Amino acid sequence: MLVTGGAQRIGALIARRFAADGWHVVIHCGRSRHAADALAAVLPSAEVTQCDLTDQEAAVAMVRDLAARLPDWRVLVNCAAVFRFDSDEAPEAGVLDEAIAVNAATPAAMTAVFLSRAMTERGRVVIDVLDQKLRNINPDFFSYTMAKAAFEAAMRMQAMHCPRPADRVYGLAPGAMMASFDQAPDEHLLSGRMNLLGRLNDPHELAEAALFLSAGLLASGTTLYIDSGQHLMRQPRDVLFLARDPG
Repeated sequence: MLVTGGAQRIGALIARRFAADGWHVVIHCGRSRHAADALAAVLPSAEVTQCDLTDQEAAVAMVRDLAARLPDWRVLVNCAAVFRFDSDEAPEAGVLDEAIAVNAATPAAMTAVFLSRAMTERGRVVIDVLDQKLRNINPDFFSYTMAKAAFEAAMRMQAMHCPRPADRVYGLAPGAMMASFDQAPDEHLLSGRMNLLGRLNDPHELAEAALFLSAGLLASGTTLYIDSGQHLMRQPRDVLFLARDPG
């Protein structure tokens, strides 16, 4: 399996969970080569691949190279993302361009190559990490959210057109889970509980969900929400800011 953005945070947890289940893990990194190498060194079977996901041609070439040499490549987890602040009142062209490339266009292109070229006798599975925010929309992190919405649309379309009956394309949508952006620890603990169950989601739950999806037991196009019901709420701002200014 390949996990993009697998050197740190959620990507690293997904890499560790698959490795613990006996998978050979390919850890993709952009600028975090040291962390990726350190993680690969402690996993039973792992390797590192590096490219900048703003360079779609390089990313597609990476997938082609892996598909040509991996004898049983079954899972692609598109986890890497950029999360930079802008708003609907002042969207920034550079932020949007980067978000569209990394959060939508490049992973969709990688998925297309993976589904057409990866060698395996079993079904191939793509897991696209989305965001509960797409069902609980607010205008904060405007470019990030636009890109994730495009990525969700790509996931649904690619799920409809899998080359083999056993292939699957899934969405995996986390809620507030790990400290993000410039959060202080107390803000993270408060914002992470702003969901229907009032609980802080454990990021290991997302890794477990990814491993479950890898079995291909659900219909292609399904999205799992690991957010304690946050996507069922209506929050006018990102919980990062709601925790900072409850009024």
